[in-house]
Amino acid sequence: MKKRIAARLLSGTGIGRALSAMLPQRGVLVLNYHRVGDGSASPYDRELWSATVDAFDAQIGFLKRHCDVISPSDLDAALAEPRSRLVLVTFDDGYRDNHELAFPVLQAHGVPATFFIATGFIDHPSIPWWDEIAWLSRSTQAARIPLAPWFAKPLQVGHRRTPLIRKLLAKYKSLPADDAGAMLSALREATGVAHPPGAPGHWMDWSMIREMADVGMTIGGHTVHHPVLSRLSPARQREEIDGCAARILAETGRRMEYFAYPVGSRWAFDDSTRACLEAAGVRRAFSYYGGYATLASPRFDVPRVAIEDHVGIHEFKAMARLPQVFCARTYD
Repeated sequence: MKKRIAARLLSGTGIGRALSAMLPQRGVLVLNYHRVGDGSASPYDRELWSATVDAFDAQIGFLKRHCDVISPSDLDAALAEPRSRLVLVTFDDGYRDNHELAFPVLQAHGVPATFFIATGFIDHPSIPWWDEIAWLSRSTQAARIPLAPWFAKPLQVGHRRTPLIRKLLAKYKSLPADDAGAMLSALREATGVAHPPGAPGHWMDWSMIREMADVGMTIGGHTVHHPVLSRLSPARQREEIDGCAARILAETGRRMEYFAYPVGSRWAFDDSTRACLEAAGVRRAFSYYGGYATLASPRFDVPRVAIEDHVGIHEFKAMARLPQVFCARTYD
């Protein structure tokens, strides 16, 4: 809240522009989006909608006018010799609205972006675990959900489902992969509902991804099935990373040089993950817990800042103008 008030003050008075001109730029602001559009009535994970189309258009328009928007291939040179206000725009997962809604805005402004794709959802469209957890939570008629041994007491459903969804997602992410799968199966049974098979309209297809790549968008990797990599054995991590790379190469003709960690928190990747990425020929990998990329940023831990639907245009402008102030690593 304090940052929002400060952002509005800086934007409304012109102080932000003055401070931005005074403070030297020492790195690159990497922004991360998931979905574009209106998710307010969605049965799925509504917190993945980063901006409405109008808000996204305003944000990208501002970046075009006031920043240098670069691609990952420019990152090494940009970090070595920082200049102006440098920004990199990224998207995770591969949702269809990335192509249908975000891509036209990017094209209209002539701004490049990077799309990190979970290839298994493109090859075999299905509802991902985070969206299924949200769907089950919103659809159930149960008053309480027993989920022992993962929760000692039955979970209260209540009228507002967002707190329940957040609690379930946090627990799922914290578990070893097999245990997480068992919890999701138990949740399906406890809620008494089942999502219909298939996922029409949920994901892009390869023709959409190739279209974006052919006009200069970067296609990066995000695993095959979007697991929390640190919860897997080294062998299974390698399968997820190498399998993703193989599909991107086969469908686009381009190597997977850039990668984003699913979930992306400090604990979501480990030394085995980095070793797999090194072996796969990945140049840089991106995390997702805040921060501002500098020359000191580890090659396989390039920080990104989440853009969420509560980020207004004043806060967005402040982040772009003063990332060293407004984009510190403050969250997991």
